[in-house]
Amino acid sequence: MWSVNQSKEFEFLFLGLFEASGSRIPLFVLFLLVYLMTLVGNVLIIFLIFSDPRLHTPMYWFLSNLACIDVLYSSVTSPRMLADFFSKKRTIALSACITQFFFFFSFVCIELYLLAAMSYDRYVAICQPLHYIQIMHPKFCGQMASAAWTTGFLTSLIHTLCTKRLTFCGPNSINGFFCDLPQLFLLSCTSTFINVLVMFAVGILMGSGALGITFVPYIHIFRTISGIKSIKGKLKAFSTCTSHLMVVFIFYGTLIFTYLRPAPSSFSDDRLVSVVYTILTPLLNPLIYSLRNKDLKEALGKALHKMPCVRISTKSIPSDQRMDHEAKPRG
Repeated sequence: MWSVNQSKEFEFLFLGLFEASGSRIPLFVLFLLVYLMTLVGNVLIIFLIFSDPRLHTPMYWFLSNLACIDVLYSSVTSPRMLADFFSKKRTIALSACITQFFFFFSFVCIELYLLAAMSYDRYVAICQPLHYIQIMHPKFCGQMASAAWTTGFLTSLIHTLCTKRLTFCGPNSINGFFCDLPQLFLLSCTSTFINVLVMFAVGILMGSGALGITFVPYIHIFRTISGIKSIKGKLKAFSTCTSHLMVVFIFYGTLIFTYLRPAPSSFSDDRLVSVVYTILTPLLNPLIYSLRNKDLKEALGKALHKMPCVRISTKSIPSDQRMDHEAKPRG
């Protein structure tokens, strides 16, 4: 019997995303573009937030952390998945598999806690606007972000240490393209009762806390918004929450569908869920925030206007038209 301590050479085999060899190149190009778009979109958000003083607010501080997590989150699985498209041996060592799971699950947990912190920020901004600056001061925001990162790594460490007690001796095929906890449970030669118990206990303790902090503030937010008399005021207040709500529902929806759904009826079903969960979600976050956020659009326009190529093209415009062209970004 191979165990974690005895089997340094034990390897798992990824079944991957494709079945027919003819689909490799199109799928590789597609997922490469998605990964590059994810990196560019999230890095651009981080750059805009730190370069524009107008975005140095608690909401954008948490958004920059969320973008950083999405970069790390997608980078844990996507590069290896892309390499496996043309690899004859799609295997991963047991230690590397557990390491991949540790970081993957850490970033999932951190994103959960960051979304909860962003909910609290929206609650204070809408329900207690007069005390917003006093409550959401930089030190407190830094403490909330640090707590999210620390708690996320600790939560994942608990599951990782429990996984290291498992032994693997039989089938080694992982039905997917990355190491996830349910897949390792299925391949274990020893009982996973303690692991499942710990998973549910930690999930209920940590997950319910993050879930409560994420959704309970919106009960008070909706009550406050409903008390606003003008329709314009209601729309303005609710518009500050729509992007966050969309990200929350997408992330929680994929989590629930991944871990609480019935067993998939086919390999294709499981493959599709994995793609949505690990690859598409980090791409959707920057798209949602950038397309629906006026401040980020203005910051992007300001950054583009400072680029040399844009300044050169502006100089080629006649002087009377250039004055109108340069006045628009400042307005």
